Amino acid sequence: MATQVGLRQLKKQQTRQAIYEAARRLFAERGFDRITVAEVAREANVSEVTVFNYFPTKEDLFYGGMHFFEEELLEAVRQRKPGESALRAIRRRLLDSVEGLRSKERFVAIKKANETFAASPSLAARERQIVDRYTRELAELMDGPEPDVEAVAVATALMGAHRAVVDHVRRRVQAGARGDALADDARTQIRRAFGRLERGLD
Repeated sequence: MATQVGLRQLKKQQTRQAIYEAARRLFAERGFDRITVAEVAREANVSEVTVFNYFPTKEDLFYGGMHFFEEELLEAVRQRKPGESALRAIRRRLLDSVEGLRSKERFVAIKKANETFAASPSLAARERQIVDRYTRELAELMDGPEPDVEAVAVATALMGAHRAVVDHVRRRVQAGARGDALADDARTQIRRAFGRLERGLD
């Protein structure tokens, strides 16, 4: 029975990833506004209903990669070693992710995403909603279903530092930074931001 459940979960993850990859390809080729959910469904070889089961809105399709990564951050906190703080778990996962910034493909993907993001107010609004959602989930992970103000404040600070780094990387890419320079700069910014939080804000 456990094996069957595991296989079903794996199948769901594969379907979700396939839908996101199809959407990413289409958005890169023709732009966010010119692609319909029906076209994404055809590209992924699934029904339109299936797409909406995994991604409730078209904006969620665009931010599929963001959803995946924020879930990885929560998982890093969930699976952290005894004695390791949530701050250190998140910082560790962010530093691990920096290596991907060295590739040309990642630079191009961020640059295209920047262009799409700038042209669509609905995407900006949806990103804020996604950040709010994962900030709340992080607070609940640290302090239970009804987190107190301190837990929410800590979660907000950690997610704020993470998103500040994301915004910084976007600006650097827009300015032409890439490869080792981009990755090394991101690593420095992560260490500075989370180092400040670890030392305290006073």
